[in-house]
Amino acid sequence: MSLSVRFWGTRGSIPSPGPTTVRYGGNTPCVELRTEDGWLVILDAGTGIRDLGRSLLERADGASIAGDIFLTHAHWDHIQGIPFFAPVFRKGNHFTIWGSNSLQTSIDRVVRDQMSPVVFPVTFEELQARIDFQDLVEERRAGRGYEVAAMAVRHPGGALGYRFTDGNADQGGLVYVSDNELNPRARYDELPGWRNRFVEFARGASVLVHDTMYTAQEYDAYVGWGHSTYEDAVDLALEAEVAKLVLFHHRPERTDDEVDRCLLECRATVARRGSRMEVAAAAEGMSLVV
Repeated sequence: MSLSVRFWGTRGSIPSPGPTTVRYGGNTPCVELRTEDGWLVILDAGTGIRDLGRSLLERADGASIAGDIFLTHAHWDHIQGIPFFAPVFRKGNHFTIWGSNSLQTSIDRVVRDQMSPVVFPVTFEELQARIDFQDLVEERRAGRGYEVAAMAVRHPGGALGYRFTDGNADQGGLVYVSDNELNPRARYDELPGWRNRFVEFARGASVLVHDTMYTAQEYDAYVGWGHSTYEDAVDLALEAEVAKLVLFHHRPERTDDEVDRCLLECRATVARRGSRMEVAAAAEGMSLVV
């Protein structure tokens, strides 16, 4: 069995379209995951979900659409695409939105508030699709052809990392961590031993998609902002012995050429340390089989 992955939004913080971000994309986070029997799972609902929605409607050809939407947290760049996700305006469609009940405000409340009349012309109550909300904290649950485990990560206001497998094994699978500050210089309220538990959470993953917002030189100015460096992500991936690391949540100012250079540096580091781990940079339209 296998899971298929496609990236629809790879940028962090704010959409950054333009001639210097064409290859890796300017949309904020959204990833499509499909089980072997075709069940739809969406990871985050940044602006990339707009194009995903158009694609889903085209592929459905009039049939109803159902799926699970897992939000890592409720910061704007991870939910701002929901009001522009066309399938939620179609009667007969059904989505369950999953998030953490440990956030400062419930996912339900945040999603509804971003469509209040003060900031958006269409209210949440006017959507035609059925939309349910469910809480998921650090636990494991079975879905339709997949299992998902969650773990709290280091980000202001709270956030989750997810691990998806086909349900047949604890090893392999996809680990998706969009926003996470690995550097210990930042102070968070996590329990002692968090780093070791997080390494075990990612241990042996086929693919680790992880936040790589900053270079080591940039990080000094952003300690505590909730994001990792390329170097920290490579260290984590090597320690967890994952098969493939995907650099994600690209900084809005990061040009395609700069992402290329960071990718080459990461690959060189992996080679110097004697590992065969693959490293790729997430790009809109890129597909993987896990």
